[in-house]
Amino acid sequence: MAYAQAHKFSIAPMMDWTDRHCRAFHRALTKRALLYTEMITADAIIHGDRERLLGFSDLEHPVALQLGGSDPAKMAEAARIGAAFGYDEINLNIGCPSDRVQSGRFGACLMREPELVAQLWAAAQAAAPHVPVTIKSRIGVDDQEPRDALFTLVDACAREGCSSFTVHARKAWLSGLSPKENRDVPPLDYALVHELKRARPQLTIVLNGGLRDLDHALAEGEGLNGVMLGRAAYQSPSVLMDVDTRVFGAANPVADAVSAVEAHIAYIEARRAEGVPLHGMTRHMLGLFNGVPGGRAWRRVLSEKGVRAGAGVEVVREALAQITRPAIHAA
Repeated sequence: MAYAQAHKFSIAPMMDWTDRHCRAFHRALTKRALLYTEMITADAIIHGDRERLLGFSDLEHPVALQLGGSDPAKMAEAARIGAAFGYDEINLNIGCPSDRVQSGRFGACLMREPELVAQLWAAAQAAAPHVPVTIKSRIGVDDQEPRDALFTLVDACAREGCSSFTVHARKAWLSGLSPKENRDVPPLDYALVHELKRARPQLTIVLNGGLRDLDHALAEGEGLNGVMLGRAAYQSPSVLMDVDTRVFGAANPVADAVSAVEAHIAYIEARRAEGVPLHGMTRHMLGLFNGVPGGRAWRRVLSEKGVRAGAGVEVVREALAQITRPAIHAA
């Protein structure tokens, strides 16, 4: 699948959510959106089980690997390994506000160290010269003035050659707010992201943060190079079914959500044969029929029966039988 225009619509990297089974399911709904891994630390990739951490299915392309770290040499090694696995993009996490990330000196706290971020980017890009390396950031942290913080970071990295930035249009408050609160409490500033694009038109600027659905994303992203949906795409995956037509001008891969599940069953069967528990896959599908007759029963069957030892695709079929097919595409 072509990567060139994939940044026009992407699904955010989300810890504990966007694993390979989540991505495979989302790919049943959109063939063109850019998918992201969960954030993986450079140390984990260098020292850990690489197949478990980095393995993915060919059907996931275009897919990006998001890395966290603050050591340029380690970032370079992780990027080299990720590129060898076949990822279409390497993305550096300069936005995560969790305590664990702060203690490791990476994520959003690196907004305070733009020159180090530029070094991290340069090291990663040199180690993976045939794969684009991009940056995902906040607009600032704590008491930083957002415009100064964002422009300083972007300009430092652009001087090294970075040309693509995804901006979560909120500050991160590293003192006083939990990671969950950091997704909702700091006010959104979409205007600042638009100002960045107008001031640096040669850069690829992608908007992230608080986008409720596809309509909202496309409206707020007008004039930018792309939009990234996070929780909205995960919690109500049916929003993805019109992405290929509305964003990329291509045919949608499925007619409706029932068809998407039917198409995805082959993947579930194959992974079950490899020993993957059913719930490890179906947990990502619970919100597909939100607001649809039978949607609550769909969630109940998957939640109650999908966790049982030995559960297989028969549970998915039983859950699907709860859905009233007319009008499901409007979910």
